[in-house]
Amino acid sequence: MSVVPAEVVSGRLRVEAGPDGGARSWSADDGAAPLAPRARLLPALAAVYRAQLSRARVARIPLLFVATFQSVGIMVLMRGVVDGGDEARAVVAGSSVLVVAFVALNLLAQYFGQLRASGGLDHYATLPVPPAAVVLGAAGAYASFTVPGTVVTAVVGSMLYGLPLANLWVLAAVVPLAGAALAGLGAALGLLAPRQELATLLGQLGMSAALLLGVLPAAHLPGPVSWARDLLPSTYGVEALARSFGPRPDWAAVGGDLAVCAAVGVASLAVATWAYRRAAVR
Repeated sequence: MSVVPAEVVSGRLRVEAGPDGGARSWSADDGAAPLAPRARLLPALAAVYRAQLSRARVARIPLLFVATFQSVGIMVLMRGVVDGGDEARAVVAGSSVLVVAFVALNLLAQYFGQLRASGGLDHYATLPVPPAAVVLGAAGAYASFTVPGTVVTAVVGSMLYGLPLANLWVLAAVVPLAGAALAGLGAALGLLAPRQELATLLGQLGMSAALLLGVLPAAHLPGPVSWARDLLPSTYGVEALARSFGPRPDWAAVGGDLAVCAAVGVASLAVATWAYRRAAVR
């Protein structure tokens, strides 16, 4: 076995190649090895997204079934008091987006609350992953997980209330935008809550607000409650989907609702990213 000669020059350790040429030159100031470069946002986001989606697919399928069954059940109950028109469109749109609220808001608040309470945030904090990648990856995975239940609810509701199916392609915009807004809100609630139980409570309250303010027709709500409805991130996704059920949809209004939903989604995800940084350093 050959010995690789080494020398120390001005606090720098230099390793030279041995006679067999097997060793590589290496040097480090003050004996500290250079750190690996920080991961870029998009590759890190894709990695977190795939990991979270795989986890959600295994653990959350029963809950997705419950969310879909709950929304379909609400539409069946409302069928006895709502015949058609604007009220029927509001019920179907609100019930469809409720699936997104159940998973993206309620479950994500519980997930981040549990992650913070169990010390799981320490694992992510030690990885060279940008905080935005963790929040966006988890939010995107939970929002994507709601797609089958939302589509099933919208189709069943349209058939139940006699609404047209031609414009259900609007769901391709409603689900990611409303999902981003609700997922950002859910992540922020879970990360800012001082206790895991409080995060679970806030997630449940948020889902209840999406149920009461999203499914019930806006015309039947009193003034102060309707103002609270305007503050709910999912409201604009509900409005966009409800407008698409009309005989002659106002696509400019649909686009406006989706734009507001997108802006709220960006803001809520930014708050969730800030909350993650705040929770990870504590």
